[in-house]
Amino acid sequence: MTSILETDPAQRAILQAMLHGSTAVGALDDLYSHIQGAPEEFAVVVGPGITTEEATGFAQWARVNRPDLGVILLRDTVDAGALSLALRSGMREVVQSKDLAGITTAVQRARSVASAIGQTMQGEAQAAAAQVKASMIAEAEAERAAAEAPQGKVFTVFSTKGGVGKSLVAVNTAVALADHGHRVCLVDLDVNSGDVALMLQLTPTRNVNDLVGFRGGIDEGAIESLLTQHSDRLSVVAAPVHLDSPDQASGEEIGQLLDGLRAMFEFIVIDTSGVFDDQALAALDRSDSIILVGTLDIPALKGVKLATSTLDLLNFSRDLWSFVLNRADAKVGLTPAEFESTLGLKADATLVSSREVLAAVNRGEPLVNAYPGNANSKALVAFAASLASTHAVSAPGTKPGRKPSRLRLRKS
Repeated sequence: MTSILETDPAQRAILQAMLHGSTAVGALDDLYSHIQGAPEEFAVVVGPGITTEEATGFAQWARVNRPDLGVILLRDTVDAGALSLALRSGMREVVQSKDLAGITTAVQRARSVASAIGQTMQGEAQAAAAQVKASMIAEAEAERAAAEAPQGKVFTVFSTKGGVGKSLVAVNTAVALADHGHRVCLVDLDVNSGDVALMLQLTPTRNVNDLVGFRGGIDEGAIESLLTQHSDRLSVVAAPVHLDSPDQASGEEIGQLLDGLRAMFEFIVIDTSGVFDDQALAALDRSDSIILVGTLDIPALKGVKLATSTLDLLNFSRDLWSFVLNRADAKVGLTPAEFESTLGLKADATLVSSREVLAAVNRGEPLVNAYPGNANSKALVAFAASLASTHAVSAPGTKPGRKPSRLRLRKS
């Protein structure tokens, strides 16, 4: 069962109506009394009306006294501060208060975790030991199989600010890598407004959301059925063309897709939606390079700063980051040096304003092919060559170095 702590009666009523069978209280003392007499409770939803101190104190108490109890924090704005608070105090998830679907999903995950913990606490030690042994054997077999094949490298292009040229960088980096003889897959994870297919003048028959239809059976054959060919060496997994997809691929399904692509291609370039959703996190988890993109203006600077702060909180090493500064020649009272100094990042590539960029996009042709002599084309080709040189495909027997453990951040 689920408990709700919220001082606002209206908000409390909305949450209780949404979470059927839940118990709602308006004071922290009432919650303690209820939880101590309700061992069947598996989740506590702490509403936005509860202070930071109260939420933190209860989460720390639950971590020691009820480790099976998932504390889910609701906030009107989910930012780096809220995430940092949750990480320190032991909360299970942070969800935006208006994200009703996200709240329901978080409660369902808390139920699953509580069930697993409960089984262990009930003394099923032999079954758990057998499961661990089987898992270790399966993992060892999987590692041996993975060691026999090269592991493709994943480059994820990310920015929390739209309109900075993220898709331009992703598309042209992928094309440049393919033009230099590498087998490349370009994946569009912007499932609501992805432009990769449009920028390459493609008409895909299947898209990334078709992963749902495989019901977890995402093998090489399934992945090949999603690919749209742009050239002999460049394949594309497109985003939906229309917004009427009945289902959306989960983060777990995206992870299976990317793991499969690593065994099929030398490089996987990913264009993201610009939010830290489950799909983006699945890509970031597997990234050998995270390519941040910004433009020479204050809103973009704020967006990149937010992205870097969150990546730091999520334990992504700065050694993985690259930075592309777009429209670096803009005369807007902010210099590239000031931009880089504020971020603490040096631009790995700088692009300038050019009419040819928009002309290539309107023609559905990559800039590096349409205007190879353009300064931006040369910069993007050099950037792609640098990535390929730095991240040579793994030899057999090697594997990626890092898989950080983090709390999941959800946004609406």
